[in-house]
Amino acid sequence: MVLEDTPDQQALRAAVRELCESFGNAYWRGLDAERLYPDAFVAALTKAGYLAALIPEEYEGAGLGIADASIILEEINRSGGNAAACHAQMYIMGTLLRHGSDEQKRRYLPGIARGELRLQAFGVTEPSAGVDTTKITTSALRRGDRYVVNGQKVWTSRVQHSDLMLLLVRTSPSDPADKTAGLSTLLVDLRNATPGTIEVRPIRTLMNHETNEVFFRDLEVPVENLIGDEGLGFRYILDGMNAERILIAAECVGDGRFFVVRAVAYANERIVFDRPIGQNQGVQFPIARAHAAIEAADLMRRQAAALFDLGKACGAQANLAKLLASEASWEAANAALDVHGGYGFAEEYDVERKFRETRLYITAPVPNNLILSYLGQHVLGMPRSF
Repeated sequence: MVLEDTPDQQALRAAVRELCESFGNAYWRGLDAERLYPDAFVAALTKAGYLAALIPEEYEGAGLGIADASIILEEINRSGGNAAACHAQMYIMGTLLRHGSDEQKRRYLPGIARGELRLQAFGVTEPSAGVDTTKITTSALRRGDRYVVNGQKVWTSRVQHSDLMLLLVRTSPSDPADKTAGLSTLLVDLRNATPGTIEVRPIRTLMNHETNEVFFRDLEVPVENLIGDEGLGFRYILDGMNAERILIAAECVGDGRFFVVRAVAYANERIVFDRPIGQNQGVQFPIARAHAAIEAADLMRRQAAALFDLGKACGAQANLAKLLASEASWEAANAALDVHGGYGFAEEYDVERKFRETRLYITAPVPNNLILSYLGQHVLGMPRSF
């Protein structure tokens, strides 16, 4: 486990921070007000090669590890930005990298690395299934050399800004003996969809997060776009969850550090009763406690990333990192809002925007209660709680 950045990682962090400076808080504030997607920012990240961080060099990517990728996302959020606009491409990539065929990787990865293709959409959750993924009903029936997809997904983010979608479907009926059987993963080229086969209905949310309901009506997907083996899709999706947890934890660490920096600056400059408010323990201690929680979460993130990059089991560490980091960022968000008082609710201070954004990660992409359940059963050895 590396407790500090290597020289290369320090350079990476500085470069990402420099890029983010070109997209300051006014940029993100304006997008938030109009609920717009950060096209210019994502284009700049792509051009710099950061969204291709995890793609191997043989496919024109940077060939970096998850520890490096987490630095990129942390710095985006630490700068006041929102990496949720583009983070999925990093963790979705793992399913294609680890389980896709050589032909699929040759066909798609170089285009993604060059920025000619975007893989941002992840179709898993359904209204009637929620977090019980084994209960999904979106079907893909094979007809010759095509799968015909029918069903519905919800909370499918960035689909309107993606060329490709990773889609979990049911290719055979559920088996009571193995609830995960019968699920398969398809790589859908959204550009080739026949008009009327995909309907997208945007969902307006608490924060500026491009997410949607998606309806599939006789959508045809070539059989050659099946990832891995039919019926093993659930395992492939789970295989990518550790990367997702680590990267989300990094974003939360970035958010937390944003809040602490803002809170400290305001506490030092705001004078009430002829003294800076940061001199008061009631103001100072919540910020200090939030800082401590963020530093602890960052250590768990680093441990999880190190294990992941070594190819070792890291399920417990990845889940712990996401749990601790999301709660630490929320603690820091509340501390920053309290320190700013009424001004914390004013858009121009950016605290309320980031406050809304960071709250997402206690609930998504996996609720923290499910992580606690995982830890209770798989780490502590207690009976399954549901």
